Amino acid sequence: MSDEKMVAEKSCCGGVSAGSDASACAEMPKNPDAGKPSGILLVLASLLVLTVLVQAFGFTQQAQINSQLETQSAIFAPVVQGSGTGALNMSDWTDNERMNYEMHGVVPARAQRTTASAAGASSPVAGLLDVAPRGIPGIYGAELGVSFDDVSPNDPQKANATIAVLSQFDTEDSGKFIELTGELEQRYIQIASRISCEYCCGAESIIFPDGKRACGCAHSYSMRGLAKYLLDRHAAEFTDDQILEELGKWKTLYFPGILAQKAQVLKEKGIELNYINLASNKYRGIEKGAPQGGGPMVGGC
Repeated sequence: MSDEKMVAEKSCCGGVSAGSDASACAEMPKNPDAGKPSGILLVLASLLVLTVLVQAFGFTQQAQINSQLETQSAIFAPVVQGSGTGALNMSDWTDNERMNYEMHGVVPARAQRTTASAAGASSPVAGLLDVAPRGIPGIYGAELGVSFDDVSPNDPQKANATIAVLSQFDTEDSGKFIELTGELEQRYIQIASRISCEYCCGAESIIFPDGKRACGCAHSYSMRGLAKYLLDRHAAEFTDDQILEELGKWKTLYFPGILAQKAQVLKEKGIELNYINLASNKYRGIEKGAPQGGGPMVGGC
């Protein structure tokens, strides 16, 4: 190769210098993608943004659940009439007990105790455990505008209005009726067949085995309606047991006296107090034979 040719090639690669052939450099092909971001980098950036959004949504939902648990922190630290409701002391709880409480609101049986009587309290029935849920339910409470505090014998009108909100999802002419199909329908049958309105209509459960209504009372309509709503809108956020717990909380408000008595029997027998044990069919009738004090039923039968 001649010395002149080598000088020309070097000039095209390293910049045009005196004596070089500028036209030769101009004719060299250029990369059309130079300076543009790599397609792989764009895909990675998109995945990163999507991951951040998914995590943010998950944190928001967990915060709502935690808020619900904090609102109801004293539900299963039972009191007798005339006593206050203090914060739970978890200093001697095991890690598993703490996890069960934080995830499901379950308080270990050994931590469930009554306190000494003191003036100024309000238990549903004198001398019985106070197991009524309080506050706004997590996730769906704000969506539907309902609160556990709105169902009590002291304000029948507000109680009936709250029950009606939950019932509309099981009422065909409400305009908000929900009809489940497929896997969600099977989950609904599995959940609703485990709870009844035995103190009102006496049915074995609030549905028949095929999912059709087995009881026509307002309590049953509201429990079926809530189950349908949670499965239709929040199926991935609630397990079957968690939905059953929510139904049990409302049932506890509908029959505060008899379920306070049942809670006392469960406690005396060393059975863990949670809303599935208290309000579902799992221990149905265990309170029979216990001293009856009772209290008013809330809502129409």
